[in-house]
Amino acid sequence: MPFDLRAALAPERTAVLAMELQEGVIGEGARFPELAAAADRAGLRANAARVLGAARAAGVPVVHCTAAFRADRRGSHTGNSPFIRRLLRDPGHMLEGTPAVEVLGGLRAPGDLESRRHHGFSPFTGTGLDTALRAMGTGTVVALGLSVNLGVLGLALEAVNLGYRVVVAEDAVAGVPEEYARAVMENTIALLAARAPAADIAAAWAG
Repeated sequence: MPFDLRAALAPERTAVLAMELQEGVIGEGARFPELAAAADRAGLRANAARVLGAARAAGVPVVHCTAAFRADRRGSHTGNSPFIRRLLRDPGHMLEGTPAVEVLGGLRAPGDLESRRHHGFSPFTGTGLDTALRAMGTGTVVALGLSVNLGVLGLALEAVNLGYRVVVAEDAVAGVPEEYARAVMENTIALLAARAPAADIAAAWAG
């Protein structure tokens, strides 16, 4: 049976999860210039804005899944991942209360929700995200943001394990190297989630 995107994205059962669309990730003073460049080439901001705007117009909740650290690192596992150990050599990396952890300008609206995490790479473990989604009656999540390497992949895997259906906005995500990100989308994300361009997702809510 062909996948029915409009039926899967029924507004009363869907939420958008925007992963790490933060100033310190790909915005002003981005700590990941290669990722920021890949996001620009993909048109990520414009495509994300299209999905987020259509979601709000249809009454679909938008949740910004963000990451931050306390200056003293309390509440964060800091030694269990080579990547995190490397990141936290910089004592100012993504600190609470700094502009770096804010959502990119133009992508957040007053009615949006935020789920902040202080450890790990994906948005569900150790946060209230699952509880919030279930309280809203969510059965399907639309994933967009960063990065295909870790965050988007972790989001999709955790969401499926928790029983959600996942749709990834395929032109509103990015990863590096870009060839690797495409391979992850085709060989891993495709096993977990449906994929659709931002225009098709927006159109599913337009009616």
